[in-house]
Amino acid sequence: MLIFAKDCLCSDGWAQDVVIDVDARGRIASVQPDSVKPKSAVAVSLLLPAPINAHSHGFQRAMAGLTEGRGPSGSDSFWTWRRLMYRFLDYLDPDDVEAITAFVQMEMLEAGFGGSVEFHYFHHLQGGEAYASLGEMSERVCAAARTSGIGLTLLPVLYQYGGCDQRPLGTGQSRFGNDLDQFARLLDAAGDSVAHLPADAGLGVAPHSLRAVAQSDLQVMDTLRPGTPIHMHLAEQVAEVEEVQHHWGARPVEWALDHLGLDARWCLIHCTQMTDHETQTLAATKAVAGLCPITEASLGDGIFNGVTWFDSGGTMAIGSDSNIRISLAEELRQLDYSQRLRDRSRAALATPAASTGRRVFDAACAGGAQAAGRATGRIEVGAWADVMALNTGDVTLAGRRGDQWLDSFIFAGHDGIVTDVWSAGRHMVQNGLHVGRDNIESAYRHVLHRLSDAL
Repeated sequence: MLIFAKDCLCSDGWAQDVVIDVDARGRIASVQPDSVKPKSAVAVSLLLPAPINAHSHGFQRAMAGLTEGRGPSGSDSFWTWRRLMYRFLDYLDPDDVEAITAFVQMEMLEAGFGGSVEFHYFHHLQGGEAYASLGEMSERVCAAARTSGIGLTLLPVLYQYGGCDQRPLGTGQSRFGNDLDQFARLLDAAGDSVAHLPADAGLGVAPHSLRAVAQSDLQVMDTLRPGTPIHMHLAEQVAEVEEVQHHWGARPVEWALDHLGLDARWCLIHCTQMTDHETQTLAATKAVAGLCPITEASLGDGIFNGVTWFDSGGTMAIGSDSNIRISLAEELRQLDYSQRLRDRSRAALATPAASTGRRVFDAACAGGAQAAGRATGRIEVGAWADVMALNTGDVTLAGRRGDQWLDSFIFAGHDGIVTDVWSAGRHMVQNGLHVGRDNIESAYRHVLHRLSDAL
């Protein structure tokens, strides 16, 4: 397959009249600037790498809009939202999870994401009993990826306890729970499901958080799937920081730095509760900070210390987490605007050499590739053909050039500017819409109506 781009952000910078040859495996075979458009090529006006959505809980997409009321206590927080989430998931079955996940993956592709990392902790029947097939829910996430065509990295999640004191899981958490032995079997089952996806699919491992996994088991996570990504929620909420400090004698980031051998395999999600010293030290490990700015704002988590992180050479990726809103541009916009609001500044993440849009877009591409364990995030020979096209004829991009295209897309644009998206060469978004939208949306609507009646 050939793609012709009038303008293209290649790994070595902006180029014009670029022909990209994608081989049968879905990898980029050649990148040729200053070329004539071949008759058989798909032509686009502006081509960019398509970043990875580095953190998603797919099933939560169906909750969007259901948690915005004030509770009877007069005060709502992450913890009250979590109780509502537990009640919601009691009504979900495997068919529901597959339909919801396919829909949110479709939305990710339409927003410009080339792949998704699914932080998958929803494993069992109500009450915690395993399905006849232990990996049933992992199979459904993979089935959704087959339907949507997205490049999937599946991260089955180990979830053991209700807190650092190792209290049993609560009623709402029972569908998540595994001991280490059962989790190892579940991981094998998930691996079998991933093996039936296209070759660009991957598998990793995810201890849920410090409060949900025994210290001894946290320290063997890197042995379960050597060489693959390891993701974990870390330092998201003040109450979490206080709990870990009380029971384990250190703040969460301090404890993780001292005990987990953090390196480039790790992606730590949120990290919204860090001191400057923790930020600088964690950045030096080369672990990825998995940021989900829309969700972090929605849940009142706090503001990631982005300025210090970037200044310390840290690596970051972008995810949509609770999936209340799927928008690549808005996630990146929220990240930078949160820094501006906190510091009363402008262009907080720009440098003399790179505009804000260019800096955060490049960071999301590189960090998402690292977090997913996927050869992507760049338009160069050998990378997966995860690419997105923008319509430079849209008035938002009129008269812009180079990095201004990225600044205008992120800070003034909208999702409709995305015209085409390929995931490992699969041309899943054309003329702004997913090629399977009608069927995927119909199945999702059916789930929403059934859940509305039940709730």
